Amino acid sequence: MSFFPDEVIIEVLARLPIKPLFKTKTVCKLWYGLPSDKYFIKLYNQVSDKNPMVLVEVHDSTKPTSSLICVDNSRGASEFSLDFLRDKVNIRASCNGLLCCSSIAVKGVYYVCNPMTREFKVLPKIKDQNLTRFYPDSEATLVGLACDPSRGKFDVVLAGYQCAGSSHRPDKTFACLIFDSDSNKWRKFVSFQEENFTHMNRNQVVYVNSALHWLTGSGSYILVLDLNFEVWRKVSVPDETRYGMGNRVYLLESDGCLSLIEISDTRMKIWVMKDYERELWHMADRVSLGCIKGLVHGIFPIAQTGECIFLATHKQVLVYHRTSRAWKEMYSVQNNATLPLWFSAHAFRISIFPCA
Repeated sequence: MSFFPDEVIIEVLARLPIKPLFKTKTVCKLWYGLPSDKYFIKLYNQVSDKNPMVLVEVHDSTKPTSSLICVDNSRGASEFSLDFLRDKVNIRASCNGLLCCSSIAVKGVYYVCNPMTREFKVLPKIKDQNLTRFYPDSEATLVGLACDPSRGKFDVVLAGYQCAGSSHRPDKTFACLIFDSDSNKWRKFVSFQEENFTHMNRNQVVYVNSALHWLTGSGSYILVLDLNFEVWRKVSVPDETRYGMGNRVYLLESDGCLSLIEISDTRMKIWVMKDYERELWHMADRVSLGCIKGLVHGIFPIAQTGECIFLATHKQVLVYHRTSRAWKEMYSVQNNATLPLWFSAHAFRISIFPCA
């Protein structure tokens, strides 16, 4: 290896999966320190940004616990576990290689973890239980994770309608709790909203431009939480989108930009917000769905880049390559799945972002 400059070796190591990378730490002193070196972490995460993945939870009726499958465009499907949390959890949000999970057994317990490095942090319990009396079952309607590798920090957002007084009926008070990893504390602010969100809307939270974005249940606009100023605002969807009458709309991220996917019976339109300040949308692609005609009504977009888009059906994960316009099956469930794959699918990418 002495024939190669250190810069070349570092570029090669930045393209390794996490497990082989950590095994190379025993080679020499330079390699040992790379996973904790700020320059290398930035380089590794930049390389990983170009390789999106899909994380799906497979519920098998013959097994007591579900399994997690990571579907990679270049390496296929691989199984991994969150057993290091030592708790049964639901994945609520994914951002830049980190996951936000909620405990199933104990309400109000949240974890932020890096499933590749197996590091995790248990978020401090919210002392005032009245703050977490969300409608209808004390679970936050919206859960967002904002991981900013450039600043080395993350925020977790819990937001939802609070129960009115001692009743279990919602009022219009939309409470928002924000956890800051720098201060290790929660803070709260209250606003008034009148929005509904579908299951997929809640799952597909997008973090771009220091803000979290959710598509509303009506599909008429995007609800945005600006984390710099802690205010809610609304962003319009493209005027040409037609939600309803057989059309479905989904919110994704694409190479650091907001993206809207519109699916009809025959076609998929991909919109990208190229100018965030002026809220200008650009139609990036129109895709014929004739090749997967029998799957159209049960297909959901999960993750994308400018080169490809991942979609999940009841039992399959497909990838569409935009340059070659070719479809490929990346994963298929072989067991008695009780829930469709899209029900608990999240966009994911590998990172060595520390969260402990």
